[in-house]
Amino acid sequence: MLALFAAEPPKIDSGGTAWMLMSSALVLVMVPGLALFYAGMVRRKNVLTTMMQSFVAMAVIGVQWVTVGYMLAFGQTAGGIVGWEPRLLGLWGVDWHAMYGDKGIPELAFVMFQGKFAIITPALIAGAVAERMKFSTYIVFILVWTTFVYCPLAHWVWSPDGWLFKMGVLDFAGGTVVHISAGFSALVLALMIGKRRDYLPGLATEGFVILPHNLTMTLLGAGLLWFGWFGFNAGSAVAVEFPVSGFSAALAFTTTQTCAAAAGFTWLMIEWVHNGKPTSLGLASGIVAGLVAVTPAAGHIQPWSAAILGVLASVVCFLAVRAKNRFGYDDTLDAFGVHGIGGLLGALATGIFCIYNIAGEANQGLVFGQTTQIGLQALGAATGIGMAVFGTLLIGGLLNVTMGLRCSPEEERDGQDLSVHGERGYHQDIGS
Repeated sequence: MLALFAAEPPKIDSGGTAWMLMSSALVLVMVPGLALFYAGMVRRKNVLTTMMQSFVAMAVIGVQWVTVGYMLAFGQTAGGIVGWEPRLLGLWGVDWHAMYGDKGIPELAFVMFQGKFAIITPALIAGAVAERMKFSTYIVFILVWTTFVYCPLAHWVWSPDGWLFKMGVLDFAGGTVVHISAGFSALVLALMIGKRRDYLPGLATEGFVILPHNLTMTLLGAGLLWFGWFGFNAGSAVAVEFPVSGFSAALAFTTTQTCAAAAGFTWLMIEWVHNGKPTSLGLASGIVAGLVAVTPAAGHIQPWSAAILGVLASVVCFLAVRAKNRFGYDDTLDAFGVHGIGGLLGALATGIFCIYNIAGEANQGLVFGQTTQIGLQALGAATGIGMAVFGTLLIGGLLNVTMGLRCSPEEERDGQDLSVHGERGYHQDIGS
């Protein structure tokens, strides 16, 4: 036992380590928050299944990340395509007192922080296919998708060895890696599976044809998401390899709050003017849209820019959500309209408003007369979209042939809670 402490341990940044551990817990809280947010918007007969789609990601991807995911995303590689460092398989070669780069934090803290991002990203996709995707296929899908889509994309954008990172693409906390990838994958998967059997988009302009069963759950989920998002964004300041990371945590914290508040209020006002009534669902949707949009920009823009971005996020995402009624696709809980479009907006807005680039050079956004960064952001976003679309088409197509993507008509009619899991979310069945 004494031999463990024979050598002098490396110097640890206690503040950075404490914030990293706290941020990891905050990001994990977002997963139950997402479960509540989504579950409140479906019908009673699918409330447990919808929540389980989020919770099962904590189990499945939690194991995948430790086993192979961290190596693929952050292992060293000469080609910049994917990490491959055998010592990271199962973390068997990561010493308990090993440090992550020059950040002064234990590598295991960084592993756990990034692992929470890997967990919530595929869970976001479930929002587009809620109430009709086979639960068994969903489990296999998120495992394969995380391994072959999320991990390589995370390596390209966040790893110092990644080719997009080396080019200077900015993604502070996951606009491209998390929201663009999940949102566009959600759209592809929703189109592959098809509409719910009783979805009538032609009537949706008059209100929800399929009504949310418990918006109190949705509001609570939105609150937990907002709470956890401070770890999501401000926590990334410790992890990123930028020269000003010592100050960007407070900046990211401030811009996250500002953008979410501006977006929530804007969506509320849009609905009030457009429909004559301010709704709780609109407020919750606006908050999440603002949080999504600010994610890639959080530590790169000023608070005034975040306020503008919040307004833009609500306007753009509101229009994107309504577009599904015009085009007739069934994105059940607006995973594409909010996360895909909001993430794309945020990625591009980073190139417009950013106050420094990856080299720490000041005032590099389009508003300051610089054009280079907006081009890099467009490249990163296009790469994320291409990776998500192609990967989901391939994985979804293979699973559709082998396992089937969609539950049976009887299961969809009766609800997956009872027909698939043999459980009810409520003691008394008072409707569907």
